[in-house]
Amino acid sequence: MASSAEDLRSEYLQVLLSRRRNLQVPLSVEQGSPVKEPMYQGDEPLVPSKAMESCPRKEVENFKEKLVEENFYLVTESGEQGRVPVLLLRLKDTAPKRKPVIVLLHRSYAFKEWLRPLLEAYASRGYISVAIDSRYHGERARNKTTYIDALKLSWRNGDTMHFIFDTVWDLIKLGDYLRAREDVDPSRIGITGESLGGMHAWFAAFVDTRYSVVVPIIGVQGFRWAIDNNIWQARVNSIKPLFEEARIDLGKSEIDAEVVEKVWDKIAPGMASQFDAPYSVPLIAPRPLLLLNGAKDHRCPTPGLQEAVSRAANAYEEAGSAEKFMFVAEPGVFHRMTANMVKQASDWFDRFL
Repeated sequence: MASSAEDLRSEYLQVLLSRRRNLQVPLSVEQGSPVKEPMYQGDEPLVPSKAMESCPRKEVENFKEKLVEENFYLVTESGEQGRVPVLLLRLKDTAPKRKPVIVLLHRSYAFKEWLRPLLEAYASRGYISVAIDSRYHGERARNKTTYIDALKLSWRNGDTMHFIFDTVWDLIKLGDYLRAREDVDPSRIGITGESLGGMHAWFAAFVDTRYSVVVPIIGVQGFRWAIDNNIWQARVNSIKPLFEEARIDLGKSEIDAEVVEKVWDKIAPGMASQFDAPYSVPLIAPRPLLLLNGAKDHRCPTPGLQEAVSRAANAYEEAGSAEKFMFVAEPGVFHRMTANMVKQASDWFDRFL
């Protein structure tokens, strides 16, 4: 098991390395400043998230005065997208000590500042909380179509992997940076995210074992299962212009399973085959893993997770860590992060991190 796990991680890392423009760029830090008007690329109005605002907080006297905010960029590779915008929150500590970290990742079309209620809640409880803008989001976007335009380029040119994989590269480099900080406990770095951010958390934790506690929220799905069972429409519709372009290029009258498979294979090689949930999720064992989904989520349908969950449960059982794995499908919930999920994630980190 250990050998095959390392083989699959190595194989995935080689896919990431295959499309890096310049491997010789040393990891470096550049100072940033707070973002006043973050770039939002969604069609629907952005309203405050009651789920995030419900995250358990600790009452800290003069919290705002004690809260330290760091804005900076990590340079992870050459090119414009090689500068990763980072927002880090922590409390001033009169007796400095190494603290646990939680990395939080935003959903499609959003930005790191969107996660501020979670960042502050975790910081109030003594965590260092960190968020980044994923590729072509937030500070890495120029206009309302930047992300979709980038996905189309991935399909057309095949030299970038803007759907999930390129941001996973950034998260590996973020792990390098966090472990080198004097205020971070390198053995206690957790990772979570919502939707696209949940996918980022899943794949980053699969390939990088330094992420020690993992909570993907509405982000894990069986990509192969969705193709085989013709239940890919909801996921495809979330980034439909990409698939429309591929449909035209492939001479099809409508988007079908073949179009979907060809797109995934080109923009995220292996995501719907050897790196899919049934093979990668179990390799997070024995690190604590909580999978949170909605029972009626069409983008991450629970029937498509049965094999992955079963294999993961077996992996944790074999490792003698059955209590460190849990899958929760919240009844009646579609593709939405709920207050209950936020509370469960918070409790999981408090328990294991």
